[in-house]
Amino acid sequence: MFGTLNYIQTAAPTDTGENAFVFGRMSGITRYLYENLPSYDVAGYVTFFLVFILSAIVFKLGFAKNDLKLIQNIIIYIFLFIGCIVLTFLALFLPMIEGLIVAALILILYKTRLWREKREERRAASQE
Repeated sequence: MFGTLNYIQTAAPTDTGENAFVFGRMSGITRYLYENLPSYDVAGYVTFFLVFILSAIVFKLGFAKNDLKLIQNIIIYIFLFIGCIVLTFLALFLPMIEGLIVAALILILYKTRLWREKREERRAASQE
């Protein structure tokens, strides 16, 4: 019983002055991940994959061309994956994830509005 209790206590992050200083400087979502996930390694990987997924969504909604070949798309996403390593380091102390979420929401609204306008133009052209 006490062995399990000690293991749980040692696995919990401690609030030393150094950790409080670092957590105080982290951005919101990253801080939440590092404080609530079981280990710092898991939190790092989750942060990386969040940055990668959000970057891929923003790229697809805002910059991707539909007429690229499969190999070109693979190369683009490989370089996006490598670039997200740097963005993950920036995401520790800058609101990178929050910015990507806002960019994705704005691009989703833009694409939705563009789709509606094109649909209305097709209806108007078919009625004439």
